[in-house]
Amino acid sequence: MSTIRDDGRATERRTHEPTSESAWQAMFGSPITDELLEWPPDLFALVNLILEGSEAFRFALSPLGAWPPHRVPNWADAVEEAARRWSAWVEDRRGSIPDLLTEEWSAFRERADMPLEQLADGNDWRMCEALLTLHAIADEACAGLGIALDNSDGQAVVYRARGRELLVRTGSMARINPRSVRVLPKVRTPPTGRASFSRYACVHGPGINARWHKTPGRHRGADPRSEYANMLLLPWPLRVRGSDFHPVEGPVQRLSREPYSFFEFAPAEGVDLDLLDRVLVAAREEAGSVDVVILPESAVDEDDIEGLEALLDRHAVNFLQAGVRERSPGQGRFPGNWMHIGTTARLEKGGPTSTAQDEPWFHIRQNKHHRWSLDEDQIYQYHLGGALHPHIRWFEAMEVPRREIQFIEVAELTLVSLICEDLAQYDDLARLIRSVGPTIVATVLLDGPQLNSRWSARYASVLADDPGSAVLTLTSYGMVQRSRPQGRDASRIIALWKDPVNGTREIPLETGAHAVLLTVCMGRATRRSADGRQPVDDGTHVFDAAVHQITAAPAGSGPSPSRARTTTHRVLEMDELTILTVWAEAVAEALGYAPERTADLLAEARPGANWRGALGLSEPSARLGEAIDSLVRIVQAAAPHGGPPTFDEMLTATAEDPTGEPALDRMVRRALLSMLEERRTREPVEGDRRA
Repeated sequence: MSTIRDDGRATERRTHEPTSESAWQAMFGSPITDELLEWPPDLFALVNLILEGSEAFRFALSPLGAWPPHRVPNWADAVEEAARRWSAWVEDRRGSIPDLLTEEWSAFRERADMPLEQLADGNDWRMCEALLTLHAIADEACAGLGIALDNSDGQAVVYRARGRELLVRTGSMARINPRSVRVLPKVRTPPTGRASFSRYACVHGPGINARWHKTPGRHRGADPRSEYANMLLLPWPLRVRGSDFHPVEGPVQRLSREPYSFFEFAPAEGVDLDLLDRVLVAAREEAGSVDVVILPESAVDEDDIEGLEALLDRHAVNFLQAGVRERSPGQGRFPGNWMHIGTTARLEKGGPTSTAQDEPWFHIRQNKHHRWSLDEDQIYQYHLGGALHPHIRWFEAMEVPRREIQFIEVAELTLVSLICEDLAQYDDLARLIRSVGPTIVATVLLDGPQLNSRWSARYASVLADDPGSAVLTLTSYGMVQRSRPQGRDASRIIALWKDPVNGTREIPLETGAHAVLLTVCMGRATRRSADGRQPVDDGTHVFDAAVHQITAAPAGSGPSPSRARTTTHRVLEMDELTILTVWAEAVAEALGYAPERTADLLAEARPGANWRGALGLSEPSARLGEAIDSLVRIVQAAAPHGGPPTFDEMLTATAEDPTGEPALDRMVRRALLSMLEERRTREPVEGDRRA
């Protein structure tokens, strides 16, 4: 800002400059009040907005005064202690807010009408100190609201469970309307040198809907060796014909000498379930179990999903990611293109195989947001000139929905699924994914070979470097074989794996093979923050451990399952399962660190608890209420001596599979068992466990 003069023009100019107060008021229509101290993610949103808007984060790296401030001895420890005490206070408002929080809040409130331009110039160092310290405290107080903590003092277990349910219900950890701003968990911080100023939370503006799901799904046992997954990559269709690409009826449009029209990819043949059955037999002989099955973009007709899931259920597969193509819904409307994500009601990996279908699978839909565009070079590259004229630009005939991203917690992992061009688009959705930092980004494509020199590898490298996600891309072997640019032979590379630990691996489909089995393992990852807090090793990274080519066995497991099954209704819907799992996770945390709080925690989980109304949430559904009641009964039954059970008593009780157990009770027990085993596995030091 120019030099301030004591005349009317300077005063008028100063009055109209945005301030912290006016920026917040303009965005949310409410003033800055002490109510923001009642819920840490709300304060995090406020301070992040101001620090981002003024670029004042840079003062933690290039300070104009002492940073961390000398007046706060052991600043990093003081911030963490203030966050712990604040989180505990939020539960019942007993006692007082930590002194460090109130001091920095008061310093900020006194300066809330300071023009942001002055803050950007660092003209008031005390204001910068207050904002950076408030941001750090609020970030620490968000720890555990999304991804579970490795250890805990148990004092804020109810607060964390409330925050997790709020995240599931609204897509944000904050009470603020998510159409204005979202506060989401931060899963990873960059392993590279890029500065991150938060470890546990991130802020994203309006425009993209975010959904958060959590499902149990891990190998039984509390040993670290249970933290792995066998992923069967099916690069199908194995053959793609030119006639699988169809021009959509209608005239060719001509704009400025560049004609364009629309096409759809619609193979005549569906998924070969008999072949898949024999592939699964061979894969299980190799690895013992198959946990995840992944198929490329548009590999599955929507009518084949039920038969596919029935077959996977027979082989005890618990997770499916498949690119789905929809048939045209009618004249004048384009079909959808999405990733179908299914998880079995077994709620565990590597369970026993079965010959009968259990409860229906849970479903999540991740839409594709950007159309494929085939230009002349690509038509020649894929040798499609017999189906699509090379002098016309062909756009994929697909519905373009509103942007929405699905985050899925499965055991120790947080997953995001993308479809083809969505990986390459650097838009708000990509920035949101980078802010959260999922453990794995799985991208399915209808593309050529997944070579390290091609476009998909370049964009995978971006996510592997920042935020440090493992990235898998998978395409159809049929498309790989069609991709023969002039002067080049066809490749066999159907997938690419890129992670920040082991780097890049090109994965071929060898001659005679029908699929590839990829085994991945989990390890500890470090969270870093550039504001002066110490690094902590409470994150998770994924690395590839083995790749094996799978050739179908001579015989399958039995008759193919019916494509049209008769099943019962789901015991719970996906959001209900997530909320149940949230409270099961809280029970495991309470039993591990504060067993005396278990009864209070379960009371907060039940319908009728006052906190939901205070956070603007509706009451749980009747089915979810029954599931919470079942959770209470299971916990109480595990303690024959009265009072809360010990952690080990609960672990032993839930590991049993009673004969004739009702479906709802079985689902609740398995969800709790998974969270108990995950909690035991994540404990870093034996002596820290208080069971």
